[in-house]
Amino acid sequence: MLIAGAGVLGVVAGVVTGYAVQFDREPTPLPPLSQPDLRDAKTVPAGPGTTAQSVNVNRRVKTDGDLRKLLLKKPKGAKAGKSLSEGWTSLVEYADAYDKPDRMFKAMVNDDTRRIATTNWEERGEVFVTVNLIQFRDDDVLAAREWGMDQQGYMGMEEHAGNSGEPIPGSGNGRVYVYDKPIRHTGFEPLYQARVIAQRGDVVMEIWYVNNTRKVSAKAVMSLAKQQLERL
Repeated sequence: MLIAGAGVLGVVAGVVTGYAVQFDREPTPLPPLSQPDLRDAKTVPAGPGTTAQSVNVNRRVKTDGDLRKLLLKKPKGAKAGKSLSEGWTSLVEYADAYDKPDRMFKAMVNDDTRRIATTNWEERGEVFVTVNLIQFRDDDVLAAREWGMDQQGYMGMEEHAGNSGEPIPGSGNGRVYVYDKPIRHTGFEPLYQARVIAQRGDVVMEIWYVNNTRKVSAKAVMSLAKQQLERL
């Protein structure tokens, strides 16, 4: 009991001594909370140590901001579209453009869609363009890649584009689909259309291009696809 009591007193004495030493010392100043020297993160050029993960981080630096700023600018002379959203598009409105909107809505919710940035315009009353940037929450870009591939998977069917599309140079997996047949409805002029689907990081870029006068120019659509890809 004497030994145990001495041990307790030793601990108490040590604590008291420690407080006494700290009390006599000058206080150590804390580092400043504000850090004015911080700069916005910039993307880093690829090098010998570049990995798929670091490439994805670089891309997210750009796409984590205001996604609308990465959309294509309207061409000179083009007018803003009247029937579609401009800026942000809700999942409900986006899914409503499909033949089975309830099915598309559920699929996008399950794929953890984060947000959709949209711009659209018309030219000369005959060309109508809609650009969607669909961003997913999955950090490893798997959701975006799979969603883009799923969309491309059915484009070759006759009721859709009816062909396998043309690859977009430098995109990795992007393709331009010019539909073989126009859309026909009684009492209306035929609509010729094309669709672009490409994935860059956690974003799927989609372009709908419609002409109500003549068959869509594959060259014109490919030019838009390249421009939007460069902005991403």
